[in-house]
Amino acid sequence: MPKNLLIVESPAKAKTIEKYLGKDFTVKASYGHVRDLPKDDKAIDIENGFEPKYEVISDKKSVIKELKQLIKDHDTVWLATDEDREGEAISWHLANVLGLDLSSTYRIVFNEITKPAINKAIQNPRFINLDLVNAQQARRILDRLLGFRLSPVLWKKIRTGLSAGRVQSVAVRLIVEREREIIGFTPESSFKVTAEFLVDGKAQLKADLPKRFDSKDEAMVFLESCVGGTYTIQDLQTKPGKKSPAPPFITSTLQREASRKLSFSVAQTMRVAQALYEEGKITYMRTDSVFLSDTALEQAANVIGEKYGDEYHQLRRFKNKNTSAQEAHEAIRPTDLSVDSISDLGRNEQRLYDLIWKRTLASQMADAQLEKTTVDIGVSTNDSIFKATGEVIKFDGFLKLYLAANDDDEEEEDEAAKGVLPPLTIGQELSLVEMIALERFSRSAPRYDEASLVKKLEELGIGRPSTYAPTISTIQRREYTVKETRDGTPRDLGRLTLQNDTIKEDIKTEITGSEKNKLFPTDLGMVVNDFLVKFFPSILNYKFTAKVEELFDEIAEGKKEWQSMISSFYDDFEQKVVHTQENAERAGGERELGNHPKSGKPVIARLGRFGPMIQIGSSDDEEKPQYSKLRPNQRLETITLEEATGTL
Repeated sequence: MPKNLLIVESPAKAKTIEKYLGKDFTVKASYGHVRDLPKDDKAIDIENGFEPKYEVISDKKSVIKELKQLIKDHDTVWLATDEDREGEAISWHLANVLGLDLSSTYRIVFNEITKPAINKAIQNPRFINLDLVNAQQARRILDRLLGFRLSPVLWKKIRTGLSAGRVQSVAVRLIVEREREIIGFTPESSFKVTAEFLVDGKAQLKADLPKRFDSKDEAMVFLESCVGGTYTIQDLQTKPGKKSPAPPFITSTLQREASRKLSFSVAQTMRVAQALYEEGKITYMRTDSVFLSDTALEQAANVIGEKYGDEYHQLRRFKNKNTSAQEAHEAIRPTDLSVDSISDLGRNEQRLYDLIWKRTLASQMADAQLEKTTVDIGVSTNDSIFKATGEVIKFDGFLKLYLAANDDDEEEEDEAAKGVLPPLTIGQELSLVEMIALERFSRSAPRYDEASLVKKLEELGIGRPSTYAPTISTIQRREYTVKETRDGTPRDLGRLTLQNDTIKEDIKTEITGSEKNKLFPTDLGMVVNDFLVKFFPSILNYKFTAKVEELFDEIAEGKKEWQSMISSFYDDFEQKVVHTQENAERAGGERELGNHPKSGKPVIARLGRFGPMIQIGSSDDEEKPQYSKLRPNQRLETITLEEATGTL
């Protein structure tokens, strides 16, 4: 019988590690957490320092029984759960349930499942870090207290079955505030002028007028002033430029890039990354560190030199902007950069691996060297200057392999050329093909998709790598938000065209407001958000939520005691709960829309027991009120009297 029993979290991980350790080790899985807080109100002893009372999860009892038997048959037990706080807590729970001595039970960590990493971990064991355990406990207990005390308030004041959470409620608030910003946004129109020229009678050159006109009349006056004009290049400026590669992936950037390039949801990205990690293909996928080990840097240099040549390599050591990025040791990267593709796993695993491999390698490649040219084009009949720009890649560098997707994909593109410009000289005359003044409308900030919401949470310091995916899944499961694709609506744009010294006017139609996989707040989400913002403003405060994350970090570093941290929050919070229970009125997002055109009775939009609805008449009337559900495309916040009376 092997002398050593090593316990990990998942069977896939156990299978991979067992290949490396040989006959002296038995590797078994705990299948994740084995203990948790019970679901009742006795889970936390508030009077005795918020002491948690854990219990073995019912479907893990057979796992525990098997592990206890295995312990009897082995001399040494090793705990090898994940390297983050959650993994540390799982090891601590295992040690407690299995009756292991914390002072003598080996704990090992690694951020990749490779033979060298596993052997190195075995040679450098430590013991369970109680500071990390306490940070995880503090998060779990605080979130349980908050949810357990807030939920009954929501049941009483809004409707049964609702829940609130420290991070999830803040995420919903972001989505609600963005929606209201969009609802309240009034688009402003202006006219943008673009000209197309012929160079030497053949090559085409597009240029933009930097100025925009507030009205069609102003645009018409400008086009009229260009009739009969000659167009001349007044200035040419060529400057060198460069583009640098993005850092290797951390959890949030992997989620964003997989969303943009692979159309993965945040949860899907984490599932696929977990599979890659457990198969030993990539390093640990929950990290906020952009650091790469010396081994990875050496591998990258060798692969780049072999594939592209030494001139494409540039050593880069990225530094973390996030000062709390301490417990995660490396960025997400392939465990072996010489492996440029995998074929033994599923298609999604292959696609995500390809993305990670390219991003990691590109981060160690040379800058792309560019030549940027700006052209000023004057017109003889007025003082205006049209501008054209061109960009030539003199050395492609990292662009040979990878270009990160643009987060700001809503940004309007200029219509002037961005590619290679034809040969040009100062004083050269150009022939006008046409000049177009096209109406454009300003845009509101875009709705969040899953990837941009993660980015915003990260910018605000809310949540950590392990929390993004579950938070986004929770707010959709609770039906506070929905992820939807919505068709846009046609909108007419005024257009003026100057061609052959003649101006004609017509209409161009564009589709506006189309949305793909964006997060929309539901009526329920908006009502719950408004209630929580009103009565529990500190919990919904972005800075407070970020500060709590910092306090967890301090606990993990041994700088703060977790019970005092919970206590400083709880006393004031409990007073607010009691006050709200006793004094707050029921909330239903009620809006009185006016009186019914036939009966004269009040028409009210509100949240009912079974969802958003229209009510005609009052409960005080002799006749019972009439009720009707809102249609799928109607919202409490925006529905009009005319729309409401049409539903009944």
